Amino acid sequence: MINQSSPGGFLLLGFSEHPGLEKNLFTMALTSYLLTMVCNTLIFLPSMLNPRLHSPMYFFFSKLPFLDICFTTSFVPQILLNLWGPKKTISFLGCSVQFFIFMPLGTTECILQTAMAFGCYVAVCQPFHYATIIHPHLCGQLVAVTWVIGMVQTVVQAPAILHLPFCPQGQIDHFSCEVPSLIQLSCVDITYYEIQMVVASVFIFIVPLTFTLVSYSAITQAVVRVTLAKGRRKAFGTCCSHLMVVIIFYSSVIAVYFQPQNSYAQKRGKFFGLFYAVGTPILHPLL
Repeated sequence: MINQSSPGGFLLLGFSEHPGLEKNLFTMALTSYLLTMVCNTLIFLPSMLNPRLHSPMYFFFSKLPFLDICFTTSFVPQILLNLWGPKKTISFLGCSVQFFIFMPLGTTECILQTAMAFGCYVAVCQPFHYATIIHPHLCGQLVAVTWVIGMVQTVVQAPAILHLPFCPQGQIDHFSCEVPSLIQLSCVDITYYEIQMVVASVFIFIVPLTFTLVSYSAITQAVVRVTLAKGRRKAFGTCCSHLMVVIIFYSSVIAVYFQPQNSYAQKRGKFFGLFYAVGTPILHPLL
């Protein structure tokens, strides 16, 4: 039987097959969440209140902490609730709200990482033209474009996923309303929706990642040509932390959205999903 209307709710299985592990994961997730909130707030507030930090050099680094705070808050409380007690259900409305909040935030963060890589590229490869190229107007335009892409992605994909006819049992083998898990819950042919998800993932994840890696390839070539050891260390110190966070973030996201459909891959995907939800945001303050 197929439920053609909106279901009353979903059962988030999460890590219920490992009850002994849930309490440890809860402690780790709660600690990471609190550190994320504190560290990103301590970076975001001074960058907004101190006029000397309103230059393009600090522009993107002031936007990323705010984005991380919103992104983690959109679904980490649900993860903590899922890991802590026996209640592992979420209403269809709650799942929809969560979907419409964290999808544009996640997409925006992926595009913003590329904009930050472009800023690093100009700083290292075109240092004398940095003030001319990376000016406040361009920074504002880049941030606006990232938010527009995130909203368009959500408006296009979210309604199609949420209007799928879901099976009556409503069991999501995850701890949040992720796109792959919701698609697998449908009782109709999901080939079209899987293709749609892959195309959207390529556009949102692979294309920005490619531009980011191209930027860092050019940065590496420029740094190798630097003759002074002090200048080389300074250039590497400027960009290596960001590149490390980018690699960890995209590796976790790709492991969730490009995994094969088998039980082992799905279990592994849940751990990667938990890591990019509560792990990568705490790495961003290292920048």
